[in-house]
Amino acid sequence: MPRPAGLRATLAASLGVLALAACNAPGSGYPPPALVSLPHDAVVGAGDPTRAAVFNTAFAFGSPASIAGKPDEAARAAANFEFLTVEIPYGARYRGLNAILQPELEAGRAELRTVLGVRPEAPPQQVIDALYAAARALRAGDVAAADRILSGPAFSAGGAATLQRLAAMPLMPKVATAAVHTQQELDRADRIDRSRGGGGGGVGGRT
Repeated sequence: MPRPAGLRATLAASLGVLALAACNAPGSGYPPPALVSLPHDAVVGAGDPTRAAVFNTAFAFGSPASIAGKPDEAARAAANFEFLTVEIPYGARYRGLNAILQPELEAGRAELRTVLGVRPEAPPQQVIDALYAAARALRAGDVAAADRILSGPAFSAGGAATLQRLAAMPLMPKVATAAVHTQQELDRADRIDRSRGGGGGGVGGRT
């Protein structure tokens, strides 16, 4: 029996949505929905910035007292977490990590953005760039510049309020869980790589 035209249209639309989701899924062979990168000063020397971001976020958000009263360090950690939320699920060399990391990271990002007052629709790269720029300004002692940077369109709370929140970051369970779990999975991948005769550090940045 032929389906009504309205039902056929609904089914076609649903299949289109599913196909688009499949195209954007990690491992689908299609590019990720948004490419992100860290700035040149994200890591000192020739280290891997992605690995540095993993360890930085696990320490900072697993032990929030370590960044209490240090808005510059909190800004860097927040930018690194924003970066990892895209890089870990979609970076070509991270596809072997536990698949549970993607929803954990996304839940953590939602929690972190709520705490900081970052708009849900803000592009990740815009958030990363602004937080790193604010961190540089704070380290240079230019609070006014950091205020201006964090008054941009990505930040709904305004510069002054965002700086206050960065200086007094609360314990964020979802962020902490995702950050620590990501480090654990990276360590696990390194151990597997060494057991197979690799030199360790086999999981790196986007290729």
